[in-house]
Amino acid sequence: MPAFDAVVAGAGGFIGGHLVRALIAEGKTVRAVDIKPLERWDQVHGDAVNLTRDVGLLESAREVLDGGAGEVYNLACNMGGMGFIETHRAECMLSVLPSTHMLMASRDAGVGRFFYSSSACVYAGYKQTDPNLTALKEEDAYPADAEDGYGWEKLFSERMCRHFREDFGLETRIARYHNIYGPQGTWDGGREKAPAAACRKVAIAALTGEHEVEIWGDGLQTRSFTYVDDCVHGSRMLTRGHFADPINVGSSEMVSINELYQIVAEIAGVDIKLKHVDGFLGVRGRNSDNTLIQKEFDWEPSISLREGLTHTYRWIHDQVAAKLGK
Repeated sequence: MPAFDAVVAGAGGFIGGHLVRALIAEGKTVRAVDIKPLERWDQVHGDAVNLTRDVGLLESAREVLDGGAGEVYNLACNMGGMGFIETHRAECMLSVLPSTHMLMASRDAGVGRFFYSSSACVYAGYKQTDPNLTALKEEDAYPADAEDGYGWEKLFSERMCRHFREDFGLETRIARYHNIYGPQGTWDGGREKAPAAACRKVAIAALTGEHEVEIWGDGLQTRSFTYVDDCVHGSRMLTRGHFADPINVGSSEMVSINELYQIVAEIAGVDIKLKHVDGFLGVRGRNSDNTLIQKEFDWEPSISLREGLTHTYRWIHDQVAAKLGK
């Protein structure tokens, strides 16, 4: 028997914290690992064995897999919203170190299944120039033109997963996440993504009465956003499933960024005025084609954007209120 049913690298992050919670709820024994000190983890679960380690170092990756594991979930990476990944490209590409070393350590420890959290940022930029784009199928990652920095690291690590499976027999599974959001995540400081930023800005408007809200660009760029519970379910399903190639885990409910802010404002019950300013925008349009995951697993993310944002807004509103002393 392996030492742990599951090892989660990046457990101190947003998705990692929710994943550890779900694995514990299944009755799994979990070793949770993150480079950050425990006081900076988004969630700390007492029923897990929690370690602060840098799995970008091979010796640390081998340490956290000492004794083996049934499942390894590698979510360890440097990431954030567009404002972060556009200005920290080298840091994002250095995530290849935890990707590489967790694969090597998993191979050597005889791990049962290895899950890698990839991203829709691997998709070719030339296919995402129109807000009214055709939803992205898995084959649209090639010919490659990934998001500079972050997307290229993800695409390269996908290929490593494939070759570790082909060359060494390590059963790797890959999900391409599409804009995961929800409570218990980063909501300020520069690494937050669009849904959290929208919730924070609208919460400030609701609490202060200052209803002008800044938004980067013209707000016509489109995205789909995936609630974290769907993400965690899909990740565990893929890890234990039969399908080994990269596959989308993303909502197909596409909205413009202007529409995203209006939905949050409706949830908050406030009127806002959008002020469009210069900022990092990323691709013009992105959506998830779920044909493949429906075919292979008879499933796709189903939590609506309004429902997910309702949960997210309530949590972020409370964080903003506490920060403002309201």
